[in-house]
Amino acid sequence: MEGEVGTCSSMAALADSLKCETQGEGGSGVIVNESKSAKFPLSFWEIGVAVSVVLGYALGLGCVYLTMPASDYSFLKLPRNLEDLQILRDHLESYTSDYTVQVLVGYCVVYIFMQTFMIPGTVFMSLLAGSLFGVFRGVALVVFTATAGASSCYFLSKLIGRPLVFSLWPDKLTFFRDQVAKRRKGLLNYMLFLRVTPTLPNTFINVASPIVDVPYHTFFFATVIGIIPAAYVTVRAGITLGELQSVGDLYDMHSIATLFLIGLVSITPTLIGNKN
Repeated sequence: MEGEVGTCSSMAALADSLKCETQGEGGSGVIVNESKSAKFPLSFWEIGVAVSVVLGYALGLGCVYLTMPASDYSFLKLPRNLEDLQILRDHLESYTSDYTVQVLVGYCVVYIFMQTFMIPGTVFMSLLAGSLFGVFRGVALVVFTATAGASSCYFLSKLIGRPLVFSLWPDKLTFFRDQVAKRRKGLLNYMLFLRVTPTLPNTFINVASPIVDVPYHTFFFATVIGIIPAAYVTVRAGITLGELQSVGDLYDMHSIATLFLIGLVSITPTLIGNKN
């Protein structure tokens, strides 16, 4: 009888030990997962969505490349300075008249891709539009591609952007969320003000808007209307690309003051409404 009791006690102790070990392993697994999520906040599914979008853009560029004539395309790269942009412009001018559709599609895919994944350098693409297509067609092209890219970034951020935004811009996100909450009744005017003026970077607005519950229709109309003044300034400068010494020449004090004046006009109805 005592042996049976001892055996039962031993088995109970062994079970408790196994239970503790199992809980410990589970606990350590949770800690490991948490540390992994802290280091890289995206899940496997979210990474898959982003990779699928990248592959879609790559497929579009591949189709453009296959329909272009055989030539040396070593000049094709994202411009990082005015020198790179001038080289790219000089080569593309010879293709624009004969392969207009391919150049347009390639331009749109690259611009939208850069906007979607927050790649800097879209100002050079806007200059290129003015240099290749003139003011009116260039502005229309930039407004279309910038709006499409911003919308693509908006929806991609809505799917996978929350952990990234919280890790990259926690303070700026808190400020933006508070301002949006205060201005719900005049949100379109406020978003127009942000788009016209350099108060917040457009990249941040694109990725943070769905996180702070800015409706897409408000985001869309503010983007389409708000980027026209800056697009006009940049595209018009692209016509005289050879005269530019630096990107800073695009926005002198007169241009910045004009943009802020337009922004103040756009937000005036909201200010009057709040005062009343």
